Amino acid sequence: MSKLISLLEEVRACRLCEDELPLGAKPVLRASPTARLLIVGQAPGTRVHASGIPWNDPSGDRLRQWLDMDRDTFYDESRIAIIPMGFCYPGRGKGGDLPPRKECAPTWHARLLEQLPNLKLTLLIGQYAQRYYLPHWYGSITENVRHFRDALAAGFFPLPHPSPRNTLWLKQRPWFEKDVVPALQKEIKKLFRDEP
Repeated sequence: MSKLISLLEEVRACRLCEDELPLGAKPVLRASPTARLLIVGQAPGTRVHASGIPWNDPSGDRLRQWLDMDRDTFYDESRIAIIPMGFCYPGRGKGGDLPPRKECAPTWHARLLEQLPNLKLTLLIGQYAQRYYLPHWYGSITENVRHFRDALAAGFFPLPHPSPRNTLWLKQRPWFEKDVVPALQKEIKKLFRDEP
């Protein structure tokens, strides 16, 4: 545990790309060696940057609905680790936030994962996490999500980003709410079923 605590302190003190960040460096992540579920998203938005609490925004509300999980459970570090592809708010682009900084995942992810021996399932939210971690890329997020069972065999569950900006994507793909969300909830229940 002390190794992970020191590593988290090191990550939170990271200033690797601070000069490129419009709001400065403020790495946001959480982890515990007992966590069974890992959530890998993109990067914090401005609300998360301000609060320092990951998924503390409308995207997080939708994600918790998909997981059928309340806030207390979601933020229980002993059960759930949250390690985004980029730890700091990357800034704004034409169509929304910029992509996560490329320095974070190669610099920190492997070291962090070494300290999380109890992980059983990793949610890969959005294209950046899926491109980095999925053993097979099906050509689009839609196809990755449609083939979630293939990824599940490797311990991954690909999901679209739950941002309100993706509402149209969700409306155009009713199979996601009908088939994928219930399968996700089943996996989450199975994951925590034997807890005391």
